[in-house]
Amino acid sequence: MSAGYGGGAPEGDGAAGFALRDLVLAATVRIHHAGAGYAHDEPGGFLGSGFFVAPNWVLTCAHVVHAGEGGEVTVVYRTSPYDEPRAVPGRVAATLPELTGPPVPGGWPAPDLALVRLREPVGHTCVYVSERPNPHFGGDRVFYAGWTAPRGRLQILDGGLTVQGTISAWSPEEQVRLGQNDLPSGVSGGPVVDPVRGEVVGVLKSRADHGGGGTSIGVERLRTLPLPAAGDDVYQSVFHAHDRYHRDRQRTADTPDPTWADIQGELGARPGRTLSPQQRGELLGLLADLPPPASTRGLLDILRALPGFRVPSLVPAPRGWRDGLGLLYEHARQDGALKLVLDYAMGVLSAGRPPVPSALAAERALWEWVRHTAAGLDSGYRHTLTQRRAELLGRDRLATRRAAFEAGGEVFEPTLPEPPGLPAPLAPAVLLVVLRRGWEPDHCDWSVSVGGGPGQEPTRLYEGERAPLDGLAGQVAAPLAEAFRHSDEPGRPATLYAALPQLHLGLPVDEWRLGPEGVPLGAERPVLVRCSDRDQLPEEERHTRAAPWETYDDEDPDAERRDRWRRLHRRQAQAEVLDCDDGVRRPVPDTAALRALAPHTVPVLCRPGDPRSADDPAALGRVLRAGFGVVLWRRRPDAVCGEFHRGVKTAVDDGDGALHLPDLVHALRGRVGAEDPESYWAHGTALLYDDPYRPLPGTGDLLEAP
Repeated sequence: MSAGYGGGAPEGDGAAGFALRDLVLAATVRIHHAGAGYAHDEPGGFLGSGFFVAPNWVLTCAHVVHAGEGGEVTVVYRTSPYDEPRAVPGRVAATLPELTGPPVPGGWPAPDLALVRLREPVGHTCVYVSERPNPHFGGDRVFYAGWTAPRGRLQILDGGLTVQGTISAWSPEEQVRLGQNDLPSGVSGGPVVDPVRGEVVGVLKSRADHGGGGTSIGVERLRTLPLPAAGDDVYQSVFHAHDRYHRDRQRTADTPDPTWADIQGELGARPGRTLSPQQRGELLGLLADLPPPASTRGLLDILRALPGFRVPSLVPAPRGWRDGLGLLYEHARQDGALKLVLDYAMGVLSAGRPPVPSALAAERALWEWVRHTAAGLDSGYRHTLTQRRAELLGRDRLATRRAAFEAGGEVFEPTLPEPPGLPAPLAPAVLLVVLRRGWEPDHCDWSVSVGGGPGQEPTRLYEGERAPLDGLAGQVAAPLAEAFRHSDEPGRPATLYAALPQLHLGLPVDEWRLGPEGVPLGAERPVLVRCSDRDQLPEEERHTRAAPWETYDDEDPDAERRDRWRRLHRRQAQAEVLDCDDGVRRPVPDTAALRALAPHTVPVLCRPGDPRSADDPAALGRVLRAGFGVVLWRRRPDAVCGEFHRGVKTAVDDGDGALHLPDLVHALRGRVGAEDPESYWAHGTALLYDDPYRPLPGTGDLLEAP
């Protein structure tokens, strides 16, 4: 069984030291053999320690995970001493150096680092990793944490170690020698923390061969991870996620627990002698919203162009925007440190990148940070910044659109190619209709149909009555399987439309499986939500004022809905989060305000069903009453929701229009199933795609597409 937290705070740091210790311990994990043959609360399968470096990413030693089977391990974590440990499967994503066979005699060669990617998204805390170049310590002692198993009992251990020097400086084998404390087996892979600045600077590598202590490998060695031939860069993915996590965690007000930036501020840390920890976290988050540098050479060119700054020779060289910022800390003049940081931010803005809406939004946010931060500097310098920004806008081929964006207007509103009438249906299709039994709210009637298109009634194959909602997935599994056999084509699985009652739109149909060995429906085919009881919406809310751009006949209450559908599918879509503002819950606007939203808007709900929300449980129904036929929401509200906001805005705003959203959401679900952490924000996301030109069976006359 696991013991509680032991040890003590870093010496001399008082309450801030104890709080820092709590943050470190909450992110420190133990790593076990994978598989059902090992008990995760016993030391038999225990391999070593690690820590959460970014959401769903664990940093540890390569020799720890190399003892696992085929790159598979189990990560056991808890976020407080009062929580029960939770085990989650993980897969080794990268090691340094890359070795496929057994390690050479004497242990795994330096730098002996590994990144483990969790195979499913979970909620947890993350350490703050230093962006400074090479190991820099605020004092002569560091703080460490790790798991061990003395006398057959798993427990977490932490304490202090003295910094005794550097081994193999200026080489890939460079390590920091730590001493004056005995390190038991198992703690390898744990974090090494600078207690003065409050940031993780290394990974505890091993026990010393003679006497107490051990060694630490600097986190900056991760910059030497091989560049990918294609696909995502693991280094950039991990640290962009790290920086966004801490920025979003600082912004949210959902929890009173202190953040890393809060504790760093109490410790008196002052990054670069000019930024507060909160300013530093915000800037790093803004930089992480941008695409990474195209190359290390391009990043170095930006640094070399900074006035009065000499780029030192570093091994390894900076690789990401955060590395460039950290490089400024040790080499800036005291009187020009802030201007140097601002000049660097302007250099980042000058880097070429595709002019997609998400990149433009990130550029604008970074410029606003620069403008706000420079407010206390001399007017001549502020004028120079403004001139540089204007030059960057004018340099771009899309200067007109960028200038419109700077003015707060709409960006990237191209008219999509005019379709011949309404978009064609996603064919073939299967329709599941669920109807709520008003006198039995926990039961429903259902039917499964196939086919159906403009002017065609779907063919009903099965139907059932009085099915319990909590057992509906099992009851419809066989009927759905047969319907898919009717409809699927080679390489083209049928789309499943799930028409659900307004109060049960959150049913996780995309997560249902047709059998014990089956994959989630949303991973094997597009699964889209419709509303099965729109005709039962309250009349007083159905007839609120029309959208400001049009008037409609009161005798045709669905005219506005059809018009919004047409306009949305002929313009570039733009996502708008309605119930959350930087992690702060807010009520969904009333129906009249929703109707006033632009016709290209795709409403997004971040927190529907959140029991802490001040909004009523029918908030999603209000969005439907306002005439929207395309809506995105997630079923699992999290305290830190910045990744969901960013992901959904990028997916919708940078995409190819509302017509392609069903395929886009299906692809995201596939990537979540393929254990891609960059797509974990989409876990539990639902898409309502409710075409008013194709009413559900029994809801009125079938309409021909114009």
